[in-house]
Amino acid sequence: MTRASTTSTPPSGTSTRRLTGWGRTAPTTATVLSTPDVDLIAEAVRTAGPRGVIARGLGRSYGDPAQNAGGLVVDMSALNRIHHIDVDGAWADVDAGVSLDKLLRAAVALGLWVPVLPGTRQVTVGGAIGADIHGGNHHTQGTFTRHVLSMDLLTADGQVRTLTPDGPERELFLATTGGMGLTGIVLRAKIRLDRVETSYFIADVEQTPDFDDMLERLQHNDENYTYSKTWFDSVTKGEHMGRGFLLRGSSAKLSDLPPELRKDPLKFEAPQLATFPDVFPPGMLNKLTAKALNEFYYRKSKTKSGVVQNITQFYHLLDLFAEWNRAYGPRGFLQYQFVVPFERTDLLRTSMEAIVESGHISALNVLKRFGDANDAPLSFPRKGWTLAVDLPVKPGLDKLCDTLDEMVLDAGGRLYLAKDSRTTADRFAAMYPRLPEWRRVRDEVDPERIFASDQSRRLRLVTG
Repeated sequence: MTRASTTSTPPSGTSTRRLTGWGRTAPTTATVLSTPDVDLIAEAVRTAGPRGVIARGLGRSYGDPAQNAGGLVVDMSALNRIHHIDVDGAWADVDAGVSLDKLLRAAVALGLWVPVLPGTRQVTVGGAIGADIHGGNHHTQGTFTRHVLSMDLLTADGQVRTLTPDGPERELFLATTGGMGLTGIVLRAKIRLDRVETSYFIADVEQTPDFDDMLERLQHNDENYTYSKTWFDSVTKGEHMGRGFLLRGSSAKLSDLPPELRKDPLKFEAPQLATFPDVFPPGMLNKLTAKALNEFYYRKSKTKSGVVQNITQFYHLLDLFAEWNRAYGPRGFLQYQFVVPFERTDLLRTSMEAIVESGHISALNVLKRFGDANDAPLSFPRKGWTLAVDLPVKPGLDKLCDTLDEMVLDAGGRLYLAKDSRTTADRFAAMYPRLPEWRRVRDEVDPERIFASDQSRRLRLVTG
């Protein structure tokens, strides 16, 4: 069944806005509703026009999943109350528009920690569920929704359903996990938290002279660390291609801290130093600037062990700068992230060689190991290697990404919906063989295709 092509009156409290993802590509215009009133949100869903509705958090997906050209977008950042944090039970009850930054700051003061954090804390809880985000500890903690005890989902009929991982609507819970907001709007969730003695990390840094050395070290004793990730240089060619460093560690115990930090072990050190202005021209990141940046970053990351670091140093360096995506200029950038099975280590090198030889530049490159996949049909992580690179938009980039797509597909890998901004529907369907299973559940809960986005249309996620 498809929706009738009728017009509708926008709900009160809306505005017309031009929206992009974090990569600042493919802008579209939508009617945006921003309200903490759940009844107004439900009414907006019930009366959505032919272009439908999609929820939006803080806009940190890189592509177009939180855009809806000509339709309605619900800005969930207004629904941002922390209802309760249970210290004894180690869980939090929060609105879906609460950012992980806000939740973490409140939890840390009570000796608790958000178990899974992505590369930025500026992500809403609802967005974390919709993308089923992961962090540098996937091999030990899995994805974010592994720690979701329950969620309240506003479905297309205007009703609110409470879903649990093992409840009677488990299939809908799993379809919402990684479903990019296409099963409904998450309004509220209960999240399991971890207990910590401090807000710091105890870290080991290992500088690696080339890509092969990095891979060898990553495969050695990674299970001894709660968190593990790498940075590598994708500009330098020759024998030092792929040089970089490993940053691995675990939550610091009180006994790990020097005396001056033990006085306030739960202090949350995460300042924001500046906001990037929107003045950078195209091409600011070129071979010259990227080479200088890579050289600086490599030289400053000397091998050392047992280093105490705060969350910014260890995990969220980019959160020091608001709107850092502006540095890529008006054309924007895309983040290309894929996962392939461990036995296809060869693809990591060949994909990196393809990027280097193409002449396209990436200064932010991260390689990690994933643990086991969960049961959600569209959840991205699976056991294997995941590689993410940030590529400024310039002529020829589409050809490079098409080449990478085919390499990933041939290796039995897949792309991440939260990062994708340009792959094709056929390739995506081939990468996610459980897509028909997800569509069945989605179509049962939303037969009239009320929930839709630019991404869902581009990838034909919602058919009919």
